Amino acid sequence: MQLNFTNLFNSSVEKVDIDYLLNLGDFEYGAYQPLKDGVKVKGTAYNKADIVNLELNISFTFSGVCDRCADEFKRDYSFDVSRIVVNRLENEEDDEDYIILGSDNEFNVDEFVYQEIQLFLPQKMLCSDDCKGLCPKCGKNLNREKCDCKKDVDPRMAALLQLLDEE
Repeated sequence: MQLNFTNLFNSSVEKVDIDYLLNLGDFEYGAYQPLKDGVKVKGTAYNKADIVNLELNISFTFSGVCDRCADEFKRDYSFDVSRIVVNRLENEEDDEDYIILGSDNEFNVDEFVYQEIQLFLPQKMLCSDDCKGLCPKCGKNLNREKCDCKKDVDPRMAALLQLLDEE
């Protein structure tokens, strides 16, 4: 979606509503494409006291594979993004909360949402915060069942264990 901010900068329009479903089926996270159902983008761009703001809510369902236990899962995410829109900055170092437009005042909302999702998602995706993962020896999913594997003994402690076994 292309959004033109010219009328907002000129104060001829006070508010532009944004509400659409963005297809990001080609979005890659690791080795798979987790955004099968699309991304809901809802918000407004408005001029208040000659300052143009963009406020968006981005929500989607993430369909993925847990990095610890390899189970498939779905998780709903939703987050808000708020930026000030300007034509140029007086101080180039101060660009964190600004969207800088070119001379045509056009803004590609789709690219912006794509980048924000990349920044929002964690580096490791887990099915739950307390996921126990897989047993490194037998490969059992520790979330579903216990394994009977004995823990490895630190080789530096093996001599002490032999003393305990003798008693």
